[in-house]
Amino acid sequence: MSERDVFEYAVLRVVPRVERGECFNAGVLVYCRAKSFVAALTHLDERKLRALDPEADVAGVRAALRAVEGVCGGGEAAGQAAGDDAGRRFRWLIAPRSTVVQPGVVHSGLTTDPAAEVERLLDLLVR
Repeated sequence: MSERDVFEYAVLRVVPRVERGECFNAGVLVYCRAKSFVAALTHLDERKLRALDPEADVAGVRAALRAVEGVCGGGEAAGQAAGDDAGRRFRWLIAPRSTVVQPGVVHSGLTTDPAAEVERLLDLLVR
């Protein structure tokens, strides 16, 4: 049996009108310290967004979700976080905030393949 590593994950939620608190899942963040791995995948259901806020800024929400993916990827797309290690980028992204895209509670599990977990969790929790 392959060795399994601990990983942490959080669901990314879209809260179109923060004052109402209504939300839906639109992505996942996965971090595995043992592999120095952090990644995010997103999927915006525009129909759900419009149901909660018919006048929502769809392009703005997509840009915010892409920004999370960019920070996870590091490099130039991560902006000021580019020099941070995977753990610092994950911790920064899961910090509570009152914006349209918010992280949920952090959960943990065991995996042999953190990249596969990102896909599995996106299918399970978002799509």
